[in-house]
Amino acid sequence: MDHSPMPSSASGHPEGSSTVKDQTQQPMLTASPVSRKRTELEFDADKWSATTPREITADQWRRFEVYMEEIFAAFGMTVGSQSTTDTPRRFLRAIFDATNGYEGDEKLVTAFPTECHGGSDCRISQVVEGPIPFFSLCEHHGLPFHGKAYVGYIAHEHILGISKLTRLVRHFARRFSLQERLGHQLAEALERIVAPHGVAIHLEAVHLCTQMRGVREIESTTRTTHWRGTYETDADLRTEFLGLCGPRG
Repeated sequence: MDHSPMPSSASGHPEGSSTVKDQTQQPMLTASPVSRKRTELEFDADKWSATTPREITADQWRRFEVYMEEIFAAFGMTVGSQSTTDTPRRFLRAIFDATNGYEGDEKLVTAFPTECHGGSDCRISQVVEGPIPFFSLCEHHGLPFHGKAYVGYIAHEHILGISKLTRLVRHFARRFSLQERLGHQLAEALERIVAPHGVAIHLEAVHLCTQMRGVREIESTTRTTHWRGTYETDADLRTEFLGLCGPRG
């Protein structure tokens, strides 16, 4: 399938990401007042800014470190040397830090009224943010998978602060997860937060569980897409979105 990009205009964005607002003509997007969806920001804004720190006691940390030292020694590591004395603690703390997505993000969501001044249901171009780098831990093997995320949506009555799209990706990626689940969570969350006309998610990642073990495939990249709303029914819009995601080898 040819995913060549359609004409668009783009502007740069810090941290290696780009926001693209396409100027090509799209059909009028309308919704009746009866079918209007309330966003979670309207009735449960605190939900997305809540934080729930994980509580691990000092006794638990010490016990876990003993377990890890025993495991490392059984697997062949020379434990207790100058360079490995603190390895069990460092390993556990690294995994704990890499999975802090479970704790939430108090700066996760900031939404604004739509910039479409003809009315909340007038035509507005899609917004595409990416590439957004991410790292996650595969829940099957505990090994990392990492790559780039592209998040697109067509606003209805609200737009999301651009940096919040990056925060949203990291919120769900920094956990034990699966690439398929990550894409689904991002699409579902964006729908619930701003109730847009459509959502598109494209993820590209390499998985160390297939590179370091098993088939030891070091060249492949896993790509997944998730569509909601207008993107599900408009093939041209999907093609345009994939084109804005850049070349894929």
